[in-house]
Amino acid sequence: MPSTNLTFPNRAAHRTWLASQAALPAGFRVGTARFDFMPREAPKPAKMSLTLIALDRPTADFAAVFTQNAFPGAPVIVGRSRLGEPTLGAILVNNKISNVCAPGGVAASERVCTETARLLGLTPREVLPCSTGVIGWTLPVDAMVAALPAAVAALASGSILPAAEGIVTTDLYPKIRRADLAGGGSIVGIAKGAGMIEPNLATMLVYLFTDVALPRDLLRAMLARAVGPTFNSISIDSDTSTSDTVALVSSTRVPCGDLAAFEAALMTVCRDLAEDVVRNGEGVRHVIRVVVTGAADAAQARALGKAIVNAPLFKCAVAGNDPNVGRLVQAIGKHVGAQAPGTDLSRLTVRMGGNEIFANGVFQLNPEKEAALVAHLRGAELYASAPPKDGVFTAAVDYPPHERCVEIEVALGAGGSAATVFGGDLTHEYVSENADYRS
Repeated sequence: MPSTNLTFPNRAAHRTWLASQAALPAGFRVGTARFDFMPREAPKPAKMSLTLIALDRPTADFAAVFTQNAFPGAPVIVGRSRLGEPTLGAILVNNKISNVCAPGGVAASERVCTETARLLGLTPREVLPCSTGVIGWTLPVDAMVAALPAAVAALASGSILPAAEGIVTTDLYPKIRRADLAGGGSIVGIAKGAGMIEPNLATMLVYLFTDVALPRDLLRAMLARAVGPTFNSISIDSDTSTSDTVALVSSTRVPCGDLAAFEAALMTVCRDLAEDVVRNGEGVRHVIRVVVTGAADAAQARALGKAIVNAPLFKCAVAGNDPNVGRLVQAIGKHVGAQAPGTDLSRLTVRMGGNEIFANGVFQLNPEKEAALVAHLRGAELYASAPPKDGVFTAAVDYPPHERCVEIEVALGAGGSAATVFGGDLTHEYVSENADYRS
């Protein structure tokens, strides 16, 4: 469950809440710049944002995990090498172009890092580059270098909101989560991600900042433990991006009084951001939360949860508020039959919205349950589908009205392990967004 169950009546209320969460931990500054350019591969006017997060002084205490896609972007290749560096002083993010398998991609990322370092008084290897956007296009390096002084001049220590806004692409709204620690200090995180999302740490970018001092080895171990049940337990469309990065950086300003409390807070921030990414998924009108219990191990539980949220026919049924639970049980049977054929399903029970729909090997349905299931789906809907405009479906809201989910519980009765997975439905808006992504 999320740490909060927020509701927002309008975009202004959501923005006010974001601002209340956005205070930067001590030791960090953010600045952004936006410029026009002409993509070489598709010569028509485009806009790019540069987002710069700089530390007041370089830190040895930083961690990052990256996509497992076999075609990683050039910034991921560079970023992996940065993990071996003694210190990190800044992160630079561009949107619009992901710099993946583009000619000269690594050199382009390194050149931008070199110029950023010169302006900040760092070494080039103290700068972590990140890119998100269209795959295959080349970075407009000259235009980026020309815009960097504006991003540096804008650096300020007050709010992370400009960075949360600067890193988005098809996101409907920025995403910020924070945790304030009892002994002082805080963790603040921002995320970008809307499509091509099934991280296997993907076009998901997450940046977590803290002023609490923890050594590098501890930070890296904690981040590795946090991504499994959070960012690695979501899927919007089952596609793993080439660019995903999750970074955790400490400015080391505040002593850590309670390691367990810090790790719990980090887990909460990661979990809430992961759910935010799904809720803001391209075309998502329902968030689906699947809780799998009684699995042989955690890996089996998570894999089954993902099989459910990735099942196209079930996702479409949810989009239409149609409780076609046969599609749900079919998805369970398909996965178990292919991946764990020896599993005994005689004790399987399935619930949707608290209603038992399958037990003892048969469906448990009646007219009253059917009506309750429809009501549950409608209650979880973020916004109602609207007719297309000029043949294009678009989202009806640019803020999250609520944090309710389509709740699915699957009890396998085959072991003691569990997992929670978040996913989204499959809508006309998703197809429209991705049919027209570059045009």
